[in-house]
Amino acid sequence: MKRALFDSLQAARAAKRPVAVVTELENGQQVLLDGDTRAGDLALNETELALANKALADDRSGPLEETNLFVQVFNPPLRLIVVGAVHIAQLLVPIAALAGYEVVVVDPRQAWATDARFPEVRLLTEWPDDALRALNPDRRTAIAVLTHDPKLDDPALGVALASPAFYIGALGSKRTHAKRLARLREAGIDEPALARIHAPIGLAVGAKSPAEIAISILAQVTQELHGAPPLVKAEAHK
Repeated sequence: MKRALFDSLQAARAAKRPVAVVTELENGQQVLLDGDTRAGDLALNETELALANKALADDRSGPLEETNLFVQVFNPPLRLIVVGAVHIAQLLVPIAALAGYEVVVVDPRQAWATDARFPEVRLLTEWPDDALRALNPDRRTAIAVLTHDPKLDDPALGVALASPAFYIGALGSKRTHAKRLARLREAGIDEPALARIHAPIGLAVGAKSPAEIAISILAQVTQELHGAPPLVKAEAHK
């Protein structure tokens, strides 16, 4: 790997951007794919570029189908930021960790955000908007807002919607969400941004218990991560 390309790769990884290096196996030419930026001496046609970007989205290194190219993916870790140290969060955290997510729980209510309730989990007790700014959500970050308290949910959503997080979901019924949208509009958030919120949160799998709701949330996060078409609409979780 040439020094200039190596330096670009290291800079992208330090900034936690998802990038990939594509190598021509016959001549060793390489190109770094960093969003819309290309660095290197290898030119890709549209089909090859689409295959490389799909491998990046799928977090899968290996040979590209029907080409003489090899792609090496360098994705930052998947993260799940949970706003609200509630009962659903206690069940969502371990299953998200099993799915490979680095999980952070944010809740200024220190009676809720305790090591006893969330063992071996990073807990932040700052106000949600301050915590989210410090965490700096990227394109490998999912955010689940679960407090059901506008004083906490709304500031968190304001910061989340300004980020490139791939998933943003919020707990509450359709009626609760309609009121939430009205408040966020008054705060100056536009319609395209508001449309990013998955609410009521989770896939409609008939979830009733907190454990089932947690499963439905992670299912929806997984669907968004892999770009799968929606199978069913979300249901209301009160």
